[in-house]
This record gives sequence, C-alpha cells and structure tokens, in this order.
Amino acid sequence: MSSPQQDTVEVDLGGRAVTVPKGGLYDRYRMDTDLDAVARDSRVSGVDFFRRLPKTRVDSPIGSTLTPNFYYRVSTARLTMPARSRAIRRRLPSELAPLEVAPGFGLVSLMFFRYDVCDIDFYTEAAVGIAVRPARHRRLGLVDLAAALKNEHLDSYVLSLPVSTEIAQVRGHDGYGFPKWVTGLDVDIDADRTTARVANDAGGTDVSLAVSTPAQTAYPSGERVSALTSYTSIDGAWHSTFSQTNVLSAGTKRRPRELVLEIGEGRMADDLRSLDPTRTVRLDVMTEGQLALHMPVPVSVPTRH
Repeated sequence: MSSPQQDTVEVDLGGRAVTVPKGGLYDRYRMDTDLDAVARDSRVSGVDFFRRLPKTRVDSPIGSTLTPNFYYRVSTARLTMPARSRAIRRRLPSELAPLEVAPGFGLVSLMFFRYDVCDIDFYTEAAVGIAVRPARHRRLGLVDLAAALKNEHLDSYVLSLPVSTEIAQVRGHDGYGFPKWVTGLDVDIDADRTTARVANDAGGTDVSLAVSTPAQTAYPSGERVSALTSYTSIDGAWHSTFSQTNVLSAGTKRRPRELVLEIGEGRMADDLRSLDPTRTVRLDVMTEGQLALHMPVPVSVPTRH
C-alpha cells in the first residue's frame, strides 16, 4: 500500500519555485531552524555540535541564505576503490590533480547518504567522487595523503551527485555548482544492513549496493569530527565548499567480500566505469552522524600542465 501524499508548499530559491514539505523545517524556519525544537525530535541525539557553529547570512546564486546548512541526523556509506591516475586525470579538470596512494594510482569513492533530519527536510543522495590534492599544495602527493588521513580532512571533486528532492537539487546545483539531478533514490542504513539504489531515467538501476553494516563504534559528540573540501566551478570561477561531519556511530571493513554492487545503466554508472576502478578496498558506514555544510567560497586554483 502506498503512503499518503505529503502536503507541500512552494518557495522561491533565487527566482526558481520549488516545493517543500508543508510544516517541515524549511517551511517553518527558512534555514534559521530552532535548535531547541530539533532537540525534541526523538531521531536526533543532541544539538550541542550546532550550538558552537553560528550561522551567518550571505548572498548566493539562490538568493540571500543562511550558512551552514545543518544536518541533524545523517547516515552514510562509502566504498573506496583505487583507480589508475591516467583514467582519473581524463575526468578531472586540468587545474586539479589526483591524490595518489601509490605511483600511478588514485582513489575513487562511491557514496550514499540519508539525511533524516535537516534544515531542508528529508532527502537521500549518492555520489561518485575523486580524491584530489589540495588546490594550493605543492608538496609530494604522499605527504598530502598522510596529512589528510591524520587530520581526517580530505579534498574531492564530484562527478555525479543525484538527489531525491527538488530543493536539494536546486540548492546543490545553482548554489554550490554540484552536478545534481533528481531521481528515484533509496538509502537504508542500520546497524545490521546497508542498502541503496539509484534509479536511471527509465526507472531501471543506475547503481545499487547491498552489504552487511560493519560493526559500529560510538563516539561522544565532538570527539571525532572529519572535514571535506569539495571543488566546483560556478560561472567559470573556482569555489571550495567546506563540510564538517560529527561522527557519532561508525565502522569500517577492509576488503569487504560479501558486498553486492550493481553497476547498471545511467549517469552514475557511466561516471564510475570511466574511472575504471579496481575492487573495493574499504567500506565505511556511519549509522549516525551530523553535518554542517558551508556555502562555497571563491578559491584560487593554479593552472597545471
């Protein structure tokens, strides 16, 4: 039996009309969410992480908005796969370089996200991403890799970023410069099982995943905070988008053997095949976390030859 259709309202984002859930967080607060109200949501462990991150109002391609965008209950899965640097470079803008884990090999990730409670309401997301060297660094790649792993701060360039809702697509594409489109996208992650499926334009499978969830370790809020910088081009100018993840429960499995990954037909599958990755060497699943996503800022990216 299908669930009842949720009532929606229309809102304006930089001149584009999009629909959002009526009575949802965005409808009620327009990004200026009442943290005390969120704290009363049984799905949210707490909001202390966000109280230490004040929001600021900025102008953007989607109009005046508050940043960061807060995600109060998040679960994620990430598959990490080595790929030859020459294949990666064919898909990277010339200004960026792959972060190499060994001579001639970089890292590719296939990621799935479920945002149960956030400022722009529930949605799901998937991504094909490439680990890149920090834009202004001239050090050896292995030095950058060691620093990134030690500080849990990675840099990336995203090829695909489908989402399940209209507001996430407009904000992500127009406001951040990410390659986002709306499609059918299911992500379910709990302590036992992790499954995800991205639909293609015909309703078939673009990419899907099924795997046992690695054993989870719980962390007090604020103890393990990782960071990611993503590079995008907006109107021909390079920007960097900074995000912080407050990890609350997560686990890792190296070389997972029971993993079922289907690479079907679609935009994500094409992007993944173009990188020609080898087998999955690491599975990271976070069954509970929180996220602060900052608006992009201009960044100087040197020309590489």
